[in-house]
Amino acid sequence: MHQNLFKSKKNNMKVTVVGAGAVGATCADNIARRELCSELVLLDIKEGISEGKALDLFQTSSLLGFDTKISGSTNDYSKTADSDVVVITSGIPRKPGMTREELIGINAGIVKGVTENILKYSPNAIFIIVSNPMDTMTYLALKASGLPKNRVIGMGGLLDSARFKCYLSLATGASTNDLHAVVIGGHGDTTMIPLTRMATVNGLPISNRLSEEALKKVAADTMVGGATLTGLLGTSAWYAPGAAVAALVEAIVRDEKKLMPCCVMLEGEYGQNDICLGVPVIIGKNGWEEIVDYKLNEEEQAAFSKSAEAVRSMNSVLSTMSM
Repeated sequence: MHQNLFKSKKNNMKVTVVGAGAVGATCADNIARRELCSELVLLDIKEGISEGKALDLFQTSSLLGFDTKISGSTNDYSKTADSDVVVITSGIPRKPGMTREELIGINAGIVKGVTENILKYSPNAIFIIVSNPMDTMTYLALKASGLPKNRVIGMGGLLDSARFKCYLSLATGASTNDLHAVVIGGHGDTTMIPLTRMATVNGLPISNRLSEEALKKVAADTMVGGATLTGLLGTSAWYAPGAAVAALVEAIVRDEKKLMPCCVMLEGEYGQNDICLGVPVIIGKNGWEEIVDYKLNEEEQAAFSKSAEAVRSMNSVLSTMSM
């Protein structure tokens, strides 16, 4: 009975994931298992990688009970035609000791090229940006595509918020599913802002369970969450990023109107203009549909402004590149 109820949610959407590395493949795996689309395409520049991973994933369908059609393509963008949602994970991952800023020179050219090629075949697609440095790559994708701002979304805040809940759970013993906690600002070790003041467990302030000192440690651990994993793994994480992307895709294709922290273009909201930063937004079939004002206090607003300055500094590097 549960399987029939699950299958009733299936739709005729088409989703493309560009970049068949660890993050892209994990994202595709989550999307296929949850039947978020009827057709899923993996695309990569490296010969055979996307085809191989797509075939491997498809061979799990009879074992896991899903019917999603999965295919792979080596740099043939015609296979992505008429995609409703496109996830861009392309680019090199952050390596130990590498800053997100150092990624710009390499990944900017990749993301711009991917965006332009996708639009030739899927002009109505909603774009989800995962490539790092994510805030800058989201801004670049929006500017390079000329798309309406609601159709370009950076995933980072959703991942950072999941990490925030993880560390809150470790500190309190509470289930991550009982925790509500949001990270806004840039998707970087020094630019993200875990909103400890607003974190709750089953509706009760998290400050009821943790001291101010403990909360500061949770926030600090959250902010270096990505770097911690990079140091342990030798490369960027993939399970949580892949799951975060799938949750965002689900909110779009099922028009869930979910409140999610995502990187979007600000035009006066939170006191910022002409910048893509993480803020709470409503996600539905049109992409991001509304920015929610969390009424930041003076300290939080100051941190957000500082985060914006840092991201704007990274964005300025784009103007020095010939792409």
